[in-house]
Amino acid sequence: MDGRGDRARRLMDAVRVRDAATVMHLDADAFFAAVEQRDKPSLRGKPVLVGGVGGRGVVSTASYEARRDGARSAMPMARARRLSPAAAVLTPRFAAYSAYSAVIMGVLRELTPGVEPLSIDEAFADLAQAEGGAPEPEDAAARVQARVAELTGLTVSVGVARSKLVAKIASDLRKPGGVVVVRPEDEDDVLLPLDVRVVPGVGPATAAALERVGVRTVADLRRQPLDTLTMTLGEANGTHLFLMSRGLDDRPVVVSTERKSAGAERTFAQDLFGRDLVLSAVDDVVDEALQRLERHGGAARTVVAKVRYGDFSTVTRSVTFSQPTASAGELRDAARRATLAAGIDTPVRLLGVSFHNLAPHAQLALDLHGTEEAAPGADAPVVEPDLLDGLDAPAGEAGAAGPDDATAPHADEPDPADDPADDPGPDLPRAEDDPRLVGAEKPVVGRPLGPAPTGRPLDATNARPGLDVEHATLGRGWVVHVRDREATVRFETATTPPARSRVLDLDADPLVLVEPVGVTPPDAVPADLRRTGS
Repeated sequence: MDGRGDRARRLMDAVRVRDAATVMHLDADAFFAAVEQRDKPSLRGKPVLVGGVGGRGVVSTASYEARRDGARSAMPMARARRLSPAAAVLTPRFAAYSAYSAVIMGVLRELTPGVEPLSIDEAFADLAQAEGGAPEPEDAAARVQARVAELTGLTVSVGVARSKLVAKIASDLRKPGGVVVVRPEDEDDVLLPLDVRVVPGVGPATAAALERVGVRTVADLRRQPLDTLTMTLGEANGTHLFLMSRGLDDRPVVVSTERKSAGAERTFAQDLFGRDLVLSAVDDVVDEALQRLERHGGAARTVVAKVRYGDFSTVTRSVTFSQPTASAGELRDAARRATLAAGIDTPVRLLGVSFHNLAPHAQLALDLHGTEEAAPGADAPVVEPDLLDGLDAPAGEAGAAGPDDATAPHADEPDPADDPADDPGPDLPRAEDDPRLVGAEKPVVGRPLGPAPTGRPLDATNARPGLDVEHATLGRGWVVHVRDREATVRFETATTPPARSRVLDLDADPLVLVEPVGVTPPDAVPADLRRTGS
């Protein structure tokens, strides 16, 4: 065997994979949309899109009804609405999703203490850490699915294998509500026929590079020599995919409650151009990111700026301090410098700021001069390029953004039907009917990007479709839309029948924004309503 073959063999021999299927991956099905359908009875069985408002909005989650129309996550909302014109379009309600997520994660912890949340709607669980020994994977999966359904009314898909890689792939094979157990001896039968894009780390850029060397399936990937992959994709990514194509993934399930990052991002209705305008917009995004950082430690050592241009190319740059800092001035300055390092000489479509290497405490220097600048001779933070610029993130890195990882795009307004059993009624707003929702929104600089101000009266400035409101006599409901001083609302909750839309004069019938009620288990729904899809 030549030197190159020896290197590949040593690489494979160094990976110690489990000998039994004891790694579970749970993924909640169409999670954001499913929660909205649970909490809003008139949306059950209807297409739902959760995500961004305006001409630049992006779909965060599409319900399975909307997916049948061709809508999907990460798609421009305008296109999704054309594909699924009857869909209700809702702004994300992270407080509600967090409540459901906590219950789901709790179910996994009933099974085993070895739980590693990846995002708000998915997690790994180590069955080998279960008390009394690892249960049979099929039994464990069935138990988790039944318990989640009992407590939340939601469905989850489960994959079980000997590695994180295969378990995650398996959970996606029979969605929604499926269970796929892949034992070691069956891995090749499952993996090799699959499209190479199922492998974590193979996104559009990597898939295009692999296509150029004739790689379309996992079997094609496995046939590639290690040298070919490293020359095509770089040392780290090529080595990673060489191992992944063979199911060689020895990453453990890591139990951690520490927040890895906190941040925010914003897509603009119109591209921003000009240094001053872009930096002012960065300040807005930093304001939101700082709010999230404060809830998760308050200090960070690394600041990452993400800039997406009008041609959809994306560049990230980071600034790293010698020690964590909680100084808003230092963090804001670092975000500005990282953004400038990314280059902002062409129109900017999206800006993001995230804080990493979080810490609960930081050494705070007294700002004697009122400038919050580094003192002469102090260690200056270093601006660094993102090592993954132009590549897709490898497996296990940067999963789907949770409620504290990024600001989801704002969302449009839904109204499924006056009769929930029929098609959407005439009061269903369409994007073309409301100029606020089709490109009329201008890039707003100088205002906070935070969540809707709960406890305040509803008006046109804070109304977002899907948010929870309360009326003094009509009770709780959710916003369909608001125009001037006229609000369209559905007064319903998970424990009520589907409701028709009602139009209220906000001067005569004021409404107050309120927090979601939390998780309503199916057995709390009146028996005569459960047949409607509770």
